[in-house]
Amino acid sequence: MYTKYKNFIDKYIDISLQDWEIYKSKIKIEYYKKGQIIHHAGEICNKIGFINSGLARVFVLNNDGKEYTWNILFHDEYSKTNNLIVVDYYSFLSRKESIMSIEILEDSEMLMLNYEDMQFLHKHVKSEAKMSRIMTEIAYITLYKKLMDRQLKTSEDRFIEFMQTTPYLLDKVPQYHIATYLGMTPQYLSQLKKEYQY
Repeated sequence: MYTKYKNFIDKYIDISLQDWEIYKSKIKIEYYKKGQIIHHAGEICNKIGFINSGLARVFVLNNDGKEYTWNILFHDEYSKTNNLIVVDYYSFLSRKESIMSIEILEDSEMLMLNYEDMQFLHKHVKSEAKMSRIMTEIAYITLYKKLMDRQLKTSEDRFIEFMQTTPYLLDKVPQYHIATYLGMTPQYLSQLKKEYQY
């Protein structure tokens, strides 16, 4: 159950067996059911998670109460760092109320670490500070790319990139979630699917 997470960490830092045992002692394995909201807007995000298996989405509500999917989270051969980590980084780091919510889209297993235990690891595991810095850098790069894609790429370009990297999500994620994630209407998404024969 810790293998995927250990492999993930090993990509970025060298961690001693002793430090890894301390790390594992703070991680909690949690299971969530499809449809659960595991974090609500208005709360301070107190946990950071790693997806072992399953599917989730991060979403926000606008002033009219309309939902927009900010990110789709999963773990498989196509995963990148920004797909694996379950957190509202802004709220987690700043200790301010979140504007995001996190919903489970299929039964999921996650390794969770709360804020207090993360602070403990910062003090007692030397490599944790480096790991946290790397994760913060990746989060910034991901945010930058997402914002630039919204400014510089067309909806069609974003759809093509999505289908090149994660086409199977079309069968797993409700279409209106994918549409808001890509910044388009569900009707336009349907049109593009027909045009590209997906």
